[in-house]
Amino acid sequence: MFRAAALLAFSFLAVSYGQQVGTLTAETHPTLSIQQCTGAGSCQTQSRAVVLDSNWRWLHTTSGSTNCYTGNEWDASLCPDPATCASNCALDGADYSGTYGITTSGNALTLKFVTNGPYSTNIGSRVYLMESESAYQMFNLKNQEFTFDIDMSQLPCGLNGALYFSQMEADGGMSKFSTNAAGAKYGTGYCDSQCPHDIKFINGEANVAGWEPSPNDQNAGKGQYGSCCAEMDIWEANSMAAAFTPHPCTVKEPTRCEGNDCGDDDNRYGGVCDKDGCDFNSFRMGDQTFLGPGKTVDTNSKFTVVTQFVTADNSTSGALTEIRRLYVQNGQVIQNSKVNIPGMDASLDSITEDFCTSQKTVFGDTNSFQDKGGLAAMGDAFQAGMVLVMSIWDDHEAKMLWLDSNYPLDKDASEPGVARGTCATTSGEPTDVESQSPNAQVTFSNIKFGPIGSTF
Repeated sequence: MFRAAALLAFSFLAVSYGQQVGTLTAETHPTLSIQQCTGAGSCQTQSRAVVLDSNWRWLHTTSGSTNCYTGNEWDASLCPDPATCASNCALDGADYSGTYGITTSGNALTLKFVTNGPYSTNIGSRVYLMESESAYQMFNLKNQEFTFDIDMSQLPCGLNGALYFSQMEADGGMSKFSTNAAGAKYGTGYCDSQCPHDIKFINGEANVAGWEPSPNDQNAGKGQYGSCCAEMDIWEANSMAAAFTPHPCTVKEPTRCEGNDCGDDDNRYGGVCDKDGCDFNSFRMGDQTFLGPGKTVDTNSKFTVVTQFVTADNSTSGALTEIRRLYVQNGQVIQNSKVNIPGMDASLDSITEDFCTSQKTVFGDTNSFQDKGGLAAMGDAFQAGMVLVMSIWDDHEAKMLWLDSNYPLDKDASEPGVARGTCATTSGEPTDVESQSPNAQVTFSNIKFGPIGSTF
C-alpha cells in the first residue's frame, strides 16, 4: 500500500543494478513446485522456479567488474545518461542462499530478512514466479481462487512478508525495449501501483536522470521516472496484522511515469494509479480479536490463506465484482471477519464496490479506488495477465505503520480507520528492526490455484 519501491536496505561490496547480462556469476533459479487445480481434490503439480528482482543485483561494467552503482549513487562516468548507462552496465547472476537468504524446498519458499554473506549484509528481497527460464508465469484469477500456506510467526512489527500480483510483462519488457538484454531471467520489468522511483532501470534505460540519494537509506534513491501498473495485494502482513488490497490503475500495461502522472507528494490522487487501494484489514475494520498471536487466526503457527475472485457471470472473462477471503488452520475453515464499524453494514466481510464506497465514506478517505476503475479495472489487469511477487521488506517511508499500527499519525486512534494493528507508533524504524530482528523470516508454501472451491 505504502510500499517503499526498492524494498531494500542493502549493503554489498560491489552492488549495482542494470539490464545487460554479466558472466561473472551463474544465474540458477531456485526451483519451486506449485499446483493447478481443476476441481476439488484434483490438482496437478507443476515444476516452477523463482527469480530475484534486478534491483538487488550486482551491476558492473560489461567488460569488467567495476561498479556502475555504489551505495546510493551512480558512477557518473559510466552512467552520464540513461542510454549510455544501459550500454555500459551489466546485471549478473545471484547467489540466492548465501547472499540473499532465499531458499526453496519442494513447494516452500523461505525469505530471510537479514543475511550476512562473506562480502555483504543483505536486507530483504523480492522474487517472481517463473514459468520458464526466460518468462514469468502469468495469472488470470477471474472466477478463480488462489491459495497458499503462510508461516509468519517470526515476522514482528515493522516487517512485511508480502505475496501479491503486479501487471508486469511476461518477459520483463525484453521484447519491447532493445536495451533490455536481461529480461525476466534476471528479474527485470518491475512495476506496482506506487509508481516507484527507486527502480534502477525502467523501459530498458537507467533511471539516472534527476537521481537523488535517499536521506535515510544508504542504498536507495529516487530517479526522475516511476514505474506504474495495477497491483493486487493478496497478502501484506506480519504476525500482528494483515491486509488484502486491490490497487487499480488507468494505464493498461507497465508504464514509465513522470511528473504528475506518478502521483507523487501532494498529487497522490492525481496520478495514474490508486495508491491507497481498497483494503480489508480485520483490525482496521473493527475486529481486533481476529488475527494475531493466539487469536482466531493464530499467527504463532502456519495457516492457509484462500482468496476468491468472483465475477458477475461466474466466468473467467466476466467483470470482477467481489474478492472473498477464507482461512484454514488446524483443519478448520475460518470465515473472514465481519465489519464492525459504526455507519457500515455489519454483514460486510469481503471487498465489493459497496464495501469500498462505504469504507471510504466512513473513514473520510479519498475514493481513488473508484476513480481509477475499481474492481472492474482490477479484473481487466488479471485478464491481461499478472505476475506473482513474494517479498520481505521493512519500510523507510512510513515504518509499516499503515499496516500494523495507528496511521496517519496526525489523526486520533479513536477515529474510524486509523487503528490498523497493535504495534506501537514508535515501532518499525528500519535501523531498529534490522538490528533487533535479524533472524526474522517468512515462508510461503503449498501454492495452489484453480476454480473456486478447488484448492482447499
